[in-house]
Amino acid sequence: MACTSEFIESICDALAPLGEVRSCKMMGDNVIYVNEKCVITACDNIAYVKKLPCIADLMADAECGFPYQGAKEAYILDFADTRKALKVIETLWNDLPFPKSKKK
Repeated sequence: MACTSEFIESICDALAPLGEVRSCKMMGDNVIYVNEKCVITACDNIAYVKKLPCIADLMADAECGFPYQGAKEAYILDFADTRKALKVIETLWNDLPFPKSKKK
């Protein structure tokens, strides 16, 4: 089941204080970018973030799951606590590289 537009819109609205937010359909699901870095994979109305050491303490109590078959295990980001979700994404954003530019 794909994400609903309402779910994607609510995540994008919640992340708006961090800067430019956009979503993109990819492989039947969605990815969400903040300031041009991919920070969330959204599948089946669940927001997943990469399991990286920089957010391990913040996500210590979070559930984990697999966004899609064959994917690496990821943290499930709960937006019930918006302040915590923003802190997680901000911390993650600072640790992630910008995507490599595509050669033409």
